[in-house]
Amino acid sequence: MSLQRFILKRTLSIIPIMFGVSVITFGLFHLTPGDPVTRLVALNPDVSAAEEAALRERWGLSGPVWQQYLEWISNVLVGDFGLELQTGREVSDIVWRRLPETIALGLFGWAFALIIAIPAGIYAAVNKDQLGDTVSRFLALSGISIPNFWLGLMLILIFSLYLGLFPVLAPSRQSLISPEMLWYLLLPGITIGTASAASIMRVMRTSMTEELNKEYVTAARAKGLPERTVILKHVLRNSLISVVTLAATLTASIVAGSVVVETVFNWPGLGREFINAINQREINVVMAITLFTGFFVILANLVADIVYAALDPRIRYD
Repeated sequence: MSLQRFILKRTLSIIPIMFGVSVITFGLFHLTPGDPVTRLVALNPDVSAAEEAALRERWGLSGPVWQQYLEWISNVLVGDFGLELQTGREVSDIVWRRLPETIALGLFGWAFALIIAIPAGIYAAVNKDQLGDTVSRFLALSGISIPNFWLGLMLILIFSLYLGLFPVLAPSRQSLISPEMLWYLLLPGITIGTASAASIMRVMRTSMTEELNKEYVTAARAKGLPERTVILKHVLRNSLISVVTLAATLTASIVAGSVVVETVFNWPGLGREFINAINQREINVVMAITLFTGFFVILANLVADIVYAALDPRIRYD
């Protein structure tokens, strides 16, 4: 199978996957108790039964779950994600307004992870079983084990409250690319990227250690190639295949981690909006954000498959 046909096949597979994600999310949401009307009635006990019924009818919550889903999916297929029930705002506007902040946080987390993990993995593999390798493995295990919400709180406590180097809350009314926002982004970016950096570093070390023991490395050294050339030009290229595999898998962790990290740091992205929507029982917002993140994870895995072929021409898509 050619790469073009493989890409087309994977692209078409997005449709049933997204359909399955929507069905499962919609069903699970309705299994939890309460809805926007129930929450509104709890906050306003004076609402009569007739007014409650009228609200359910107006917001499309009066029918059975399958009927609500069919109405929702028919609107989504024409690009209408509905309204936020309690405010009347367009859900698509909410997502697009919060999206840049979440993308910035995710990209910073990835940049931090790769900048730290790849050099550390190379150093650990080249200096296997030495002090530097032991320290790097300890730090990697710590990075994987520490929950990101606890790490975020500790970074705020130390660098914001004790040392005063970073603001506690995100600067208000600032552009995303302003120096103030970029400076504030450092702590949440480090928080969301630490676990990924630790995982990538461990895989990088293992992969490079295996490559260094192969015959082509011995042959390159026997030809008199400098050790730097052997490591960076030959071994590193082959080792990156495993890293790309893990990087695509960790995309889901980055997306899921943004929900917690944005809440801890009060970062105005999709993750915090998602939490607010769950608390307010705003199903249209929850569904839109879930579909978007699901599509992003699928796309990341597709890109990883394409990069495989670029890194290793031996890979075929049979």
